[in-house]
Amino acid sequence: MTEYPLKINYCGVCSLPPEYCEHGPLFDKCKEWMEENLPDEYARLILNKTQEELEAMSLNNSKKKQTRGGKAMKNITKKQEVQKQVIVGRSMRARKKYVTLVRGLKTCDMNLKKCSKAFGQKFACGSSVTGDDEITVQGDVVDDMMDFIAEELGIDDDLVVDGGDIKD
Repeated sequence: MTEYPLKINYCGVCSLPPEYCEHGPLFDKCKEWMEENLPDEYARLILNKTQEELEAMSLNNSKKKQTRGGKAMKNITKKQEVQKQVIVGRSMRARKKYVTLVRGLKTCDMNLKKCSKAFGQKFACGSSVTGDDEITVQGDVVDDMMDFIAEELGIDDDLVVDGGDIKD
């Protein structure tokens, strides 16, 4: 017959019940604490186990934590060499209205958000990052955009290409 309230002892090192100390990270310290403070629990839990079981418990808790540059660094692959090219084209938005699309700025290591802001300020229009490597600028400003990219952003003229009418 169980008597209530139950009296449960907790480890002073890991604050778990003694039955669970072997699964905690500080098992060796827990054993020392338990031997001093809870000798009955120590005898019941530790002394009844064989030497092999105790070694297995110690080995499980002595796993090394991953250090910087460990396993995770092996999975990182080098960036593939991508052809640098910026394509500037226009797309029809509604009836006679156009938007200018700029693609490929990421291949030239440009920050799309900063470029979008610069386009909006230069051409006094709305500009936004719409895709992974695409900026949409309101209005048909393809020719001016090509000049602006070459002069202001410092991208070589040969890398800036007119994409003509782009269908989405």
